[in-house]
Amino acid sequence: MMDTFVMRHLPALLIAVPLFAAFLMPIVGNAGRVARNAWVLLGALATSAVGLALAWKVLATGTVLYVFGAAAAHLPLPMDSGGIPIRIVFQVDALSALMVVIASLSSLGITIYSLAAESRQSGLETFYAMLFLLVAGVLGMVSTGDLFNFFVFLEISSLAGAALVAYRVDNGVAVEAGLKYALLSTLGALAVLTAIGILVGQYDALNLATLASRLQFTTLDKIALVLLAVPLAMKCGAVPMHFWTPDAYTTAPSSVTAFLVVSSQASLYGLFRILFTLYGHLLQFSWATFGWFLIVVGVLSMFVGVTMAIPQKDVKRLMAYHAVSQTGYMLLGVGVGLAVLGNADALATYGRTAMAGGLFHIINHAMYKGLLFLTAGAVFYRAGTRNLNKLGGLGHDMPWTMVFFMIGALAIAGVPPFNGFASKLLIYESVFRFSPFLSIVAMIVSILTLASFVKVFHSMFLGPRRAEFAAVREVPAPMLAGMALLAVFVVAAGLAPRPFVDHLIQPAVDALVDRAGYIAAILGGS
Repeated sequence: MMDTFVMRHLPALLIAVPLFAAFLMPIVGNAGRVARNAWVLLGALATSAVGLALAWKVLATGTVLYVFGAAAAHLPLPMDSGGIPIRIVFQVDALSALMVVIASLSSLGITIYSLAAESRQSGLETFYAMLFLLVAGVLGMVSTGDLFNFFVFLEISSLAGAALVAYRVDNGVAVEAGLKYALLSTLGALAVLTAIGILVGQYDALNLATLASRLQFTTLDKIALVLLAVPLAMKCGAVPMHFWTPDAYTTAPSSVTAFLVVSSQASLYGLFRILFTLYGHLLQFSWATFGWFLIVVGVLSMFVGVTMAIPQKDVKRLMAYHAVSQTGYMLLGVGVGLAVLGNADALATYGRTAMAGGLFHIINHAMYKGLLFLTAGAVFYRAGTRNLNKLGGLGHDMPWTMVFFMIGALAIAGVPPFNGFASKLLIYESVFRFSPFLSIVAMIVSILTLASFVKVFHSMFLGPRRAEFAAVREVPAPMLAGMALLAVFVVAAGLAPRPFVDHLIQPAVDALVDRAGYIAAILGGS
């Protein structure tokens, strides 16, 4: 009976568990380091278990609906509602399940890593409370079926993220980056809230499915689309709205930076959900226009990101620009799918494959980029510097960190048999059918990425031992365990990509394209 109860309320537990862990953190933290770390580990394990169980349920049985405050949590339309969902609804389809898997796996590895990585810091009760709030915000963003609650969870993730970016202070540098992140997030959130007000004022609804069924694509609707799309593109770090990314990613603790990548991808999810699910067929005369918007922004992100990364001397700043570059692949793949959405033949021939490549790259990027940021944090933990000109020879004393870095570096460069190659190959082949030039650009960016990480590998790990690093040794076991968890996925998804594509990615593509199905899950096809 307990199993039935838990499985029935998984969507609520998805948010309740990390929130509960966050709110009790200050109290548990007063009991000492051991109690605090045990509570953190328990909260991370429980959150990940709930997320993976919910994703499994969705992929096994179809879209899961959860109505908060209703006697029958699976029924969004009460008998006396007049056919309108009057309560907050979580609508977790295969696309949401993909994002939940990403957040669940990443948060677990990152939290385990942080137990040792942040052990030297003070104020850890606040740090972990904010980290659990950030996880809850991301999970809420990708699960809610209510536009206003998407805004609420976006704000939770933004405020928690800003606090975590500023956590180490770093003579004011981290505080400046945190304030920049908070300011831009607040401006973006105001734009999103304005768009929501425009839509509610016209259609008297907040539920995404209800809004999608009523939208008329008026002038105000077009304004709302811009007010939604631009801030979400900014939050995912797309060029030319990427300027917050290098500062925030560089100054935040590496465990935080690794999850900020996932947070940015939740905004990318929101962008895709708005374009495909909320507006969908209303863009039928503008599919190519909006598809090319994603394509152009994607190509700019790829090229600007990689060219800005190459001259960097701070290893985390270099990786931050590569995060911008890799976001471009996701935008390119899904943009091609959107551009041909009105052409059934092109969509079936290569459009869905391009979207599959873009969505597969989201989870692959979260894993290998998270791994790379964790290895950078491990180097800083032992060597005390991120300056590539001052590093060298660390491979002698940090062999596991070196191996994990190699795995992440080869994956981000798209070298087989790692997961980055699997998703990039789908993008190369499908985008080539759409535009050979775009495919060639994507391959050139991968070559430049490989060259950049060869330089980083040589600077950090190769060469003779340096006297100043004579006391350096491998990082503690929790840090290695966190990196190993992400590395296992990177290798597994590269060696055997087909099960991931068939059982996780293709259902997400189907869910993204099937606007009518998303609406019917709530309104019953009305």
